[in-house]
Amino acid sequence: MLPIKDNVPTRRFPILTVALILANVLAFVLYQDAGQGRGFLASVDEGAYQPCEVEESCDQIGWDWTANIWSSMFMHGDWSHLLGNMLFLWIFGNNVEDALGRVRFVAFYALGGLAATALQTFVTLGYGSPEEGAIPNLGASGAIAAILGAYLLLHPGGRVLTWIAPIFFIPIPALIYLGLWFVFQLVEGGYSFTHPEAGGGIAYFAHIGGFAFGLLTIKVFQAGRPEPLRPSY
Repeated sequence: MLPIKDNVPTRRFPILTVALILANVLAFVLYQDAGQGRGFLASVDEGAYQPCEVEESCDQIGWDWTANIWSSMFMHGDWSHLLGNMLFLWIFGNNVEDALGRVRFVAFYALGGLAATALQTFVTLGYGSPEEGAIPNLGASGAIAAILGAYLLLHPGGRVLTWIAPIFFIPIPALIYLGLWFVFQLVEGGYSFTHPEAGGGIAYFAHIGGFAFGLLTIKVFQAGRPEPLRPSY
């Protein structure tokens, strides 16, 4: 189910959401893309985050892990990974930015990404194999998951126009759309415990950690701000 747009307006242009999208795209095109600079694999070795480095159970292959936590949030595995994440960031991020204001939005996004990485690291090191601990982690989806959790509480009555392949376009209540999204992460994350290969390289627990962070903290970040706008139809 691919989101196309929502029906919640904003008070002003979401400049920081656009800036984050631009930063992610430029990081991929100018730094990661195989035809540019040092090449894709070298960029992953240098800037992605490895959970095993936290407990020094593997060799450091790039920058220090404390730096890679942040750089990895702007890196992606391929064009589909990048474009999918940026679509979700645009549809849901503009409304969260509008509700929080620009400074709080940046802090929320960064801390959401950090919370997502923390849970994925805890699960990987505590329950995964040494090989899984050495897999590079990269992508903005943990921070974006925090935005999804925030949106669920801010705009439960919103509607998300959703493309259901091959031809259906259906407006789905945000509460249902995001609720189903989160349940899917829980199911797939749990299944990956007993069938590690089923994860397919997706950091489900980063999504869970980011989403939970959004749910638990959005009201704190929003304190003192105007009430979010209501859906337009």
